[in-house]
Amino acid sequence: MFRLAGWRVEGTLPDLPKYIIIGAPHTSNWDFILFLGVIFRLRANVRFMGKAELFKKPIGWFFRWSGGIPVDRSKSSGLVEQMVDACNQSEKFILTIAPEGTRHGVKEWKRGFYHIAKSTGIPIVMAKVDGRHKTMRVGEIFYPTGDMEADMKAIKDAFKGLAGINPPKKYIPLEE
Repeated sequence: MFRLAGWRVEGTLPDLPKYIIIGAPHTSNWDFILFLGVIFRLRANVRFMGKAELFKKPIGWFFRWSGGIPVDRSKSSGLVEQMVDACNQSEKFILTIAPEGTRHGVKEWKRGFYHIAKSTGIPIVMAKVDGRHKTMRVGEIFYPTGDMEADMKAIKDAFKGLAGINPPKKYIPLEE
């Protein structure tokens, strides 16, 4: 289905036991289908956080089978700590996160992925959605330095110019 829709994957995921994949821009419900296509294509065993409502009957089993971890988005506290604990207790841990936190246009990214990576000492891997060329580019690795502001700027800069699947909802950074 991935190829039939005209999409392709460029790059590979690193051969590391633990990392966080951040995917952006997140502009459509179709991003999840794209995510599944990439994961199956690259044969990766990943986890993702999804709003708890997705995990209810009748299709909740599918999201769990796909690696989903249900979260209550009305309670932002404790999510980072839960993911840090899950990472520290696992031999292998690949977590995917959409840093925008929603499909709608945002001016600022959520920073939980950064805090998880920094707290666990694992790198961040970029997954760039290029809707104009129907390409998902994966594999660029970023190691947090501890200077969150500089690191967030560098990470966001790596995604500049990408339109996602639904370009009107793309991330538009604030002028620095």
